[in-house]
Amino acid sequence: MGNDYKDTLNLPKTAFPMKANLAKKEKEFLEYWDKNQTYQKMQQKGSRNNYILHDGPPYANGHIHLGHTLNKVLKDMIVKYKTMQGHYAPYVPGWDCHGLPIEHQVDKKLGSKKDSTPINEKRKLCRDYAKRFLDIQREEFKQLGVFGDWDNPYITMNYDYEATIVREFNRFVEKDYVYKGKKPVHWCPACVTALAEAEVEYADKQSPSIYVKFRVTDSKGKFELDSVNGTYFVIWTTTPWTLPANMALALHPDFNYQHVKTPDGDLIIAQDLISDCMENIGYVEGDYVVTGGAWAGATLEGIVCRHPWIDREVKTIVGDHVTLEQGTGVVHTAPGHGEDDFEIGLKYGLDVFAPVNDKGVFTEEADEFSGQFVFKANENIINKIKDLGALLGDAEMIAHSYPAGNFQGNRAVVYLHGKE
Repeated sequence: MGNDYKDTLNLPKTAFPMKANLAKKEKEFLEYWDKNQTYQKMQQKGSRNNYILHDGPPYANGHIHLGHTLNKVLKDMIVKYKTMQGHYAPYVPGWDCHGLPIEHQVDKKLGSKKDSTPINEKRKLCRDYAKRFLDIQREEFKQLGVFGDWDNPYITMNYDYEATIVREFNRFVEKDYVYKGKKPVHWCPACVTALAEAEVEYADKQSPSIYVKFRVTDSKGKFELDSVNGTYFVIWTTTPWTLPANMALALHPDFNYQHVKTPDGDLIIAQDLISDCMENIGYVEGDYVVTGGAWAGATLEGIVCRHPWIDREVKTIVGDHVTLEQGTGVVHTAPGHGEDDFEIGLKYGLDVFAPVNDKGVFTEEADEFSGQFVFKANENIINKIKDLGALLGDAEMIAHSYPAGNFQGNRAVVYLHGKE
């Protein structure tokens, strides 16, 4: 329908061929299409089956950029192509007017007043900010020549839109599809909010690397305990601040584990990691002896240990998420601070314990560390472990990849936090 389609567009006769003066011509095209309701006429001409292209809405939080341009132009080409084939292919634009990108911009403008500004006032400021950039982005998208029902977009902050969401949610509730529970989320203590996956980037971060002993109190008859120096499972972690929330020690069911006799007691470590672990702790050949046979992790499930400083039983569990890439093959498990930990915690019925408030500060549940920001508490926790004789070797700083909020230029480090 090539020639018919040209007639439908009602292009000025000067449209073919086009010469110089492109800026002027572009304006003429846009004005002509708008005045003659070209988009609406295209929709009336469609006669075949419907073709609906769903387009995720952009945040109304600033001017458009090349990412917006690529997304909108490519999709506009598809919609126009399908229309030329005779399909009814409408495009209804929309905007996401909620979420951190908008809140963050408003907080930046409020500056030192952001914490003292009443929540209702802040919400109004967010609505005003989103409305402003919604209108700006609409005009910028139209300047790209994107056809759509620009006068009737869907806007997530419209009250009728929000009411529809509530009504639909109520249908889920009525059908008993909804439950309340906890889940791990990326949390930003600087912005005091959860982060979506798209708002998280990974950057190198310096963190303390430590090996920690968990004393075995009941081996369930699997092996004899060293009555003099003790028998211990050894974990490796770069997040000492999560140790107050430790609830279990995870082993891989198929890995082999062995006893290693050392001046610090009998240590239980994955067989394939013994050499690297001993070297990292600071032992040299002759300081340690690998004794006895090997046990598959599955046979060591359910052994009872004691938390290094908290009056809490910590049992061994098994999970396929344990690897031999680093550490000891024994994974410190805190369901309140990690996705893998949370998932396996559900399987074993572990407490999703997270003694940290929304600003990343330990609560009273963390006892002596209460009131300390989690990352700043690392040093105090390490000293505590060292004083108790549960630290193996020295703490070392290592660089590793860690999640950070990309909207703040990787300045707001986030962590997984059990939220209800």
